[in-house]
Amino acid sequence: MKLEATSNSFEQKEEIIKGSTVRKNEKKFFYKFSRRALDIITASLGILLSLPIIIIFALIIRLETPGNPIFIQERVGLNGKTFYIYKLRSMFVNAEKNGAKWAEKNDIRVTKVGRFIRKTRIDELPQLFNVLKGDMSLIGPRPERYIFTEQFEKEIPGFKNRLHVRPGVTGWAQVNGGYDITPKEKLELDLQYIERQSFKFDFVILVKTVKICITGTGSR
Repeated sequence: MKLEATSNSFEQKEEIIKGSTVRKNEKKFFYKFSRRALDIITASLGILLSLPIIIIFALIIRLETPGNPIFIQERVGLNGKTFYIYKLRSMFVNAEKNGAKWAEKNDIRVTKVGRFIRKTRIDELPQLFNVLKGDMSLIGPRPERYIFTEQFEKEIPGFKNRLHVRPGVTGWAQVNGGYDITPKEKLELDLQYIERQSFKFDFVILVKTVKICITGTGSR
């Protein structure tokens, strides 16, 4: 009788665990599906609203310095798949003729208009096309270049765990330091986001992003 009660208790616990797992998986599926739908809607509206701004600043960039005003660069995205990211060019052409280099504070490679569009994050607007294509999401870990991804993975084992979700135009690491934090700190913040993903958390990041765009905090 005691054995039977224990067996029933074990089966009940097993059912509870299974039920909990199913609910979690359903929530994750709903979140991912809804997030992608929101990305498409928001990116579409964002492109319509920001296109005049992109065109105006593209012309200003072209007037200040020769070369394509749209900067296109290969980045590493979801599950290690590479894609080409779009930005308004904020540096002189051939800024990396001596090799790949992270942006620095008061970087001499940045143009006059480049400083403004970096501070206001206007240079990031063309990435709405990346979001629409599905290369990126509005929110997620910032996509790195292949050379830096490989370098950081050697220096910080597990750095590639950031690639388990779509990279974002903005993200938890971006609103908590951006360029001013180390790759290790960036990884920790990105993993926090991946673990805690939710609409509520996304909203907090969006609010912080708007504040940063207004104040220009963390730009280079």
